[in-house]
Amino acid sequence: MSAQPRPGFRRIALCVAAGTLAALSTAAPALAAGPGVPPPAPKAEATAPAAGQGAAADQGDYLGRVTSRAGLLLRDRPTRSSRIIGQVPYNTVVHIFCKTTGDNVDGNNRWYLLTDGTWAWGSARYIANIGTAPRWC
Repeated sequence: MSAQPRPGFRRIALCVAAGTLAALSTAAPALAAGPGVPPPAPKAEATAPAAGQGAAADQGDYLGRVTSRAGLLLRDRPTRSSRIIGQVPYNTVVHIFCKTTGDNVDGNNRWYLLTDGTWAWGSARYIANIGTAPRWC
C-alpha cells in the first residue's frame, strides 16, 4: 500500500511549479537570443498602482508584519499540530504568497503561506497585513 501525499504539499508543489514556469517564460527571450546578443528591454508598466496599494500587490506578492511579541512559529501545514519548521521574530516584515483556512488560533482560522527563504505556513492571527489582503490559495 503506497502512502498518499498530504494535500498541503500538493498546493505548495503547484505554487512552486507555477513560479518556476513563470521565471522560465520571462527568461526565454534572453535565452533565445543566443550568446553575444543583449536580451530585450523589459516592458514598462502600463498603469500605476491604485491608491492604497503598494508595489508588492502589483507583483502578486503581499506583505505582512509579525505582531506576536514571542515571534511567529512557521509550520509545514496550516494547523497548530503540524511540525514547526522555523520562527520569525516580532515586528519582522514577511512576504505572503496566499491565504487559506486552517486551525482556529484565538478566533482566527486564516493561515498565510510565507515565502521568506522557505515555503511555510504562519497563523494570520499573528500577522498584520501591509496593503491589500492576500489572495486565496
